[in-house]
Amino acid sequence: MTAPAPEGRAIPFAHVALIGLGLIASSISHALRRAGFAGRITGTARSAETRRRAAELGLCEVFDTPAEAVAGADLVILCVPVGAMGAVAQEIAPALAEGAVVSDVGSVKGAVVAAVAPHLPPGVHFVPAHPLAGTEHSGPDAGFAALFDNRWCILTPLPDFDPDAVARLTAFWTALGAHVDEMEVARHDLVLAVTSHAPHLIAYTMVGVADHMRRVTKNEVIKYSAAGFRDFTRIAASDPTMWRDVFLNNKEATLEILGRFTEELFMLQRAIRMEDGPFLHEYFTRTRAIRRGIIEAGQDTAAPDFGRVVAEGRK
Repeated sequence: MTAPAPEGRAIPFAHVALIGLGLIASSISHALRRAGFAGRITGTARSAETRRRAAELGLCEVFDTPAEAVAGADLVILCVPVGAMGAVAQEIAPALAEGAVVSDVGSVKGAVVAAVAPHLPPGVHFVPAHPLAGTEHSGPDAGFAALFDNRWCILTPLPDFDPDAVARLTAFWTALGAHVDEMEVARHDLVLAVTSHAPHLIAYTMVGVADHMRRVTKNEVIKYSAAGFRDFTRIAASDPTMWRDVFLNNKEATLEILGRFTEELFMLQRAIRMEDGPFLHEYFTRTRAIRRGIIEAGQDTAAPDFGRVVAEGRK
């Protein structure tokens, strides 16, 4: 069975199983229904409270265990923290249907491949994936159908990949509103260390610095947070379990980028100390052009609220 999707985009799966029912999984559920998916959606989560809430929201048929949730599914998506994926893969392996496509939404790909691939039986097609979409919110209530619209989903097919499985997963994410690209595993992890992992670590660090500044009270930090600090705190509000696992599982690439960041920071520190205005102006002009490029690529807006209106697309 193939369910219809908007603008003629078909979803080539009949039964989608979601393991983990947080922001990404709940958004997948909403986006599938928006796309007109008439198939079956099943899922599970480690927490009984999350399972209960997902059932109340009608996100999917909720099961108590991953093995029950994946039974008969032709697409299984692992939406759990990177550090939990190996154990989940081992648990679901005996219950996977012949020919099923198994994917994930992890922010790191090398560690996911190493953790998941050894557990999957022959006849099951593993296509790692990473939708570059998210908010600082988490849990089953956080999802919304438009989360993936005009965002990129990167597939990192393995050397022995099945072309049909990759094509079907591409069609799936396209139907959910995303653009799809393919990338080699190691390159993905390096690119994401630049665009996502290091910025999050820097945000956590900046908020930590403010917390330890004894001459700036907590109330003053909150009161004046409409400045740049506000945007650091938005990123630093992200799920701590997920980001702990990201940094531990993409250690080499993140440390490389942090090393380069430190070099740039020392260069700027020297320019400020030496009052090198021309250098600072040229540096800020060049880096501002990158921000403009992000807006022109449709990955953000120039609005003062950065396009993140609280009520927008939340349900």
